[in-house]
Amino acid sequence: QVRLMESGGGSVQSGGSLRLSCVVSGYRHRSYCMGWFRQSPGKEREGVATIDDDGNLSYADSVKGRFSISRDKAKNTLDLEMNSLKPEDTAMYYCAATRGGDWYPQDCEGLNDVMMDYWGEGTSVTISS
Repeated sequence: QVRLMESGGGSVQSGGSLRLSCVVSGYRHRSYCMGWFRQSPGKEREGVATIDDDGNLSYADSVKGRFSISRDKAKNTLDLEMNSLKPEDTAMYYCAATRGGDWYPQDCEGLNDVMMDYWGEGTSVTISS
């Protein structure tokens, strides 16, 4: 059974940093797209960053240069390093993954959440000004 569990959320001041981590257990697919998504109250869920099994990285324009996604296969984690945080980064952050090869590279690059099959329960990030 595949399970994703996020950690690392919290409350920091604007300009601060946080590192989110997602433990991915029971995942056996060699071909994958994994990513981080976020949702603020009253807003739709949006893609933050994705990584595929070829190591291709994609970021939302709003986080480019500030966030960095990485996958540690040995530790079975998906991490998101977040720097220069802004109040508008406040949201619930979710990690997600596709089921095997049932995805398209352009969707992974496009931070498409519809193709994600596995989701964590989320970790809350609050940035104060």
